[in-house]
Amino acid sequence: MSNVEAAYRAGSGSKLSVDEVFYNSLKEGEAKRTLVDTIKIPMRAGKAWKVPAGHVFRIRVSEGPQVGDFNMWNKHDPRERMWVSRSRQLQRAHVSTHDRLWSTLPFLRPMVTIIDDSLADYGQDAEGGRVHDLLGTRCDPYVNKLLTGEDFDFHCHSNLVRAVMPFGLTEFDVHDVLNVFQCTGLNDEDKYFMKACPAKKGDYLEFFAEIDLLCALSCCPGGDLSVDLWGPDAKDPLSTCHPLEVEIYKLEPSSLQGWEGPKSSGYVGGHGLSSANVDWEAIKKEL
Repeated sequence: MSNVEAAYRAGSGSKLSVDEVFYNSLKEGEAKRTLVDTIKIPMRAGKAWKVPAGHVFRIRVSEGPQVGDFNMWNKHDPRERMWVSRSRQLQRAHVSTHDRLWSTLPFLRPMVTIIDDSLADYGQDAEGGRVHDLLGTRCDPYVNKLLTGEDFDFHCHSNLVRAVMPFGLTEFDVHDVLNVFQCTGLNDEDKYFMKACPAKKGDYLEFFAEIDLLCALSCCPGGDLSVDLWGPDAKDPLSTCHPLEVEIYKLEPSSLQGWEGPKSSGYVGGHGLSSANVDWEAIKKEL
């Protein structure tokens, strides 16, 4: 790991700063909450669900180790959706408690804040692996065809496509994912690697919804990723596949006193259209 300073830094009063005291107060055992729904996601399947702003939802390992691929949209306008690359820059490549997932332009605001993570202490293992990654993306039938020459319809991309169709979305709305419970990193050749999922029954990642959301999750057909999906040792990892669960909680209104939903960035959207002929060379000479 490098000691070079991060490019995006949260200074005093920065929008990147998080009120840790407030978000810690929303954790289980700290705030009164009521379970309002449980979504069971079968192995090698995907499901979508809605979460109102100010609610909490938890992605939970219900049986055995299992990776999940997560997507998210503004419930009222799916053009606003989770922006993985910017979240990776503003937060980190592997997220945990107090990290946020941000939305696409022109909105650019936190959609959720992570408030609890049973794997928060995993850190970095001896091989450089960390959990909950924004580095990679979903498995898909197109790259599978490219690498194996075979058709297989139950990749995470396809699971997410099926999950969102009842909500009026299509394949074009499915986007890069948060890989929940997935252990990944970059090797000595700066190439992406995946390791066996370290999560066990009962492990969870918990989110606070900053805006009204439509979410979707795929139980990865790779299961816990302990079996190679491509290459000479590849085989069907069905024996390592398990379901996942999502729990949605309503918080006591008193827990949310002082909280306001996030606003968009506030940029007026000129994009230089009315002043495109700026003499940058002249300005540079004056510096």
